[in-house]
Amino acid sequence: MARLWQHLSSLRQGIALAFLYFICLFYPPSGALSWDFKASPSPLEGFEVVKGNFSLTFLRLGYHKIAEIPAGARNIKIQETIKSRNYLALQTQTGVSIINGNWVIDRPGIFTAVGTQLIYRRPNEIRSRKGESITAPGPLTEDLHAFLIYQQPGPSVYYEYSVPLQNTHPTSESDTFSYVLPMAEGSSSYSGEKVEQGDSSNNDIREMSPPNQVSSDPSVNADAQPTYTWRKSGNIECSVTCGTDRHQVLWDCVEKDSQVTVPADLCDPALKPIYQDEDCISQPCPAYWDVGEWSECNRRCGPGTQHRQVICRQVTHIHANGRESSVIVAPDLCGSSNQPVTRSPCQLKICSQWEIRSQWSPCSVPCGLGQRIREVVCVSNQGDVEEDEECNMNLKPDTLQNCDMGACARSWFTSLWSQRCSAECGGGKRTRTAVCLMDHVTDLPLDSCEGERPAEVIFCDAGPCQNQLEWYAGPWGQCSTECGNGTQTRSVACLFNNNGRMEVVDQVKCCGLPQPTTAQTCSLKPCGVQWYVTEWSTCSRSCNGGYRVREVRCLTDNIVPSDYCDPSLSPESREECNTQPCVAEIDPSCSNQYHNCLVVVQARLCVYPYYRSVCCASCSEMQKTYPNHIRR
Repeated sequence: MARLWQHLSSLRQGIALAFLYFICLFYPPSGALSWDFKASPSPLEGFEVVKGNFSLTFLRLGYHKIAEIPAGARNIKIQETIKSRNYLALQTQTGVSIINGNWVIDRPGIFTAVGTQLIYRRPNEIRSRKGESITAPGPLTEDLHAFLIYQQPGPSVYYEYSVPLQNTHPTSESDTFSYVLPMAEGSSSYSGEKVEQGDSSNNDIREMSPPNQVSSDPSVNADAQPTYTWRKSGNIECSVTCGTDRHQVLWDCVEKDSQVTVPADLCDPALKPIYQDEDCISQPCPAYWDVGEWSECNRRCGPGTQHRQVICRQVTHIHANGRESSVIVAPDLCGSSNQPVTRSPCQLKICSQWEIRSQWSPCSVPCGLGQRIREVVCVSNQGDVEEDEECNMNLKPDTLQNCDMGACARSWFTSLWSQRCSAECGGGKRTRTAVCLMDHVTDLPLDSCEGERPAEVIFCDAGPCQNQLEWYAGPWGQCSTECGNGTQTRSVACLFNNNGRMEVVDQVKCCGLPQPTTAQTCSLKPCGVQWYVTEWSTCSRSCNGGYRVREVRCLTDNIVPSDYCDPSLSPESREECNTQPCVAEIDPSCSNQYHNCLVVVQARLCVYPYYRSVCCASCSEMQKTYPNHIRR
């Protein structure tokens, strides 16, 4: 018997080496891999912390095992140290997927399995720089296998957990080798510690002994006493009618040679196979249409369209916790003839229209170029005047128009000379203003008067300066902008003038005199074209996310539209606002009594008291979201 076991052990080793050679020959490593594995004392008395790092440069697409976490482990943490497009996955020792199995990516959340709660986190893909993580307090009731779904080169995963001091360290992938798992859920991976299965024809599990464990006493007869082993006797009926499920395997204790069933306590419980359940495959589940939610109408008013996503799915596996795994299949399996529509017409309301309420007014001037106006308002389909933003601003009729009333007679008009000289002593100036105006009374200044423009400045002498205080203004400084309107400043000082002898004194002494200006506007050259924007409009919603808009125009220095502005520098014309969620206030006395209040809201009939009463809940919700839509 011992010689037979030696022969079987050698045969198993040869098969394992041949399998390893086959894997290396057809699936050579595509990049450098490394595992760092170490154990250290744990702050928890009686436990030690096992830590490891899984890093690689490049692998084949698929599932790659990171670590095997033994039963009884606590404080489990698996963390991507580098953010990537890869995913973490978990599977029980018996092949049942817990998180991200069978190429189906689960949503982040809490999963209950193997006697603990596993928290799966996937940070925001845009704003966050952290990778995925899985944590669990433990203890585990059975071994747990951690995988990486490889999609992007260069991932790095750190893991740690605490185990009792008497436990041996579990094997990591550094003890064997990494390979691409099949893309189906429940696939097993290579391990040097599996129980060897016998011939499937008699469903027998043969007992294994270590190949080097041979009896030292050849006189011992192996047949001196009967030996017992475990034999598969059947399994519990599958609990589902379609798809793939797992059912419990039943084991009997039998006498090894005669295969007669004996009491279970005669068999060694430690040798009972750990595979207590296996896949049971029933008929395939029928495919079904997975219909998404309708999108918002693409137009605020008038006829529009809305869309939704329709996918053909088929359930492939039903887990023990009731959770289903499904895959996307060809639409033909769902029946293309009864496929739900993905596009539907919609209309939130009838668009408001522009209405001209008056004729053009008379020209603003009796002669020359003037302007005339008329009244244009935005009117709803019920005849109410609304804000201009409710109508299409691009279609608004003109409200202002130029008019030419013919040439006007023009003449120079001058004001009277100032009575006082600009200086209290010495030389100064007297001024007046000259303008070119029409002969009749008007406020509109005109150019091109005949004749030379009258003088507007003359010099005057206020006599010699003796013990006089006066302001002195320095030269104007540089303009604050290189183009367009800017500002320039200058310095002023208080001077004491005594017959031409100037002395700078405290400015307080000149406080009774008018002080020259120290700043003025300036313009060196036109700036060319620039982006101009209006103020932001009010938010379209008060909660649950709305948007606000503003107009963006490219204008020249003469405020003329242009197409020469840099498009990459164009300011945003729309942005999100009021993203906080709406807080629903439930009023028992306010409910919907009409069978289709959604149509009432879309048709904006909530402005009438009757519809507000029979559709109280829907109209109240619309009033909170769009406070300007319901008013009389």
